[in-house]
Amino acid sequence: MAVTRTFSIIKPDATRRNLTGAVTAKLEEAGLRVVASKRIQMSQAQAEGFYAVHKERPFFGELVSFMVSGPVVVQVLEGEDAVKRNRDIMGATNPKDAADGTIRKLFAESIEANSVHGSDSEENAAIEIAFFFKPEEIVG
Repeated sequence: MAVTRTFSIIKPDATRRNLTGAVTAKLEEAGLRVVASKRIQMSQAQAEGFYAVHKERPFFGELVSFMVSGPVVVQVLEGEDAVKRNRDIMGATNPKDAADGTIRKLFAESIEANSVHGSDSEENAAIEIAFFFKPEEIVG
């Protein structure tokens, strides 16, 4: 397997409960390395731009409101088959369906407040990383 990169967000429900370290530890235990990380308050424009793919969906407004409701931690993760590894450790979107030991099973409050976001493909990872990070901010 090749070493690749993926993008992750620790969402407002997790940062509010001071779970940044616990979530990051789960990512690292899964064999992922944090090569860039910053805590930000996402603006309305950033949230709308980042989630533009969902603009026509009924949950778009609620998603944007949630993502601007508190700080988030945006991260670039690196490891073998990073996208798949990250998605495996995150668990299913609905925490009720997530496997034991996954981030969402352990920490999510609901399907909406599910603690983490992760890229779903290498192509989207590249787009999402570039949305929040300049190349010089990634110091693997």
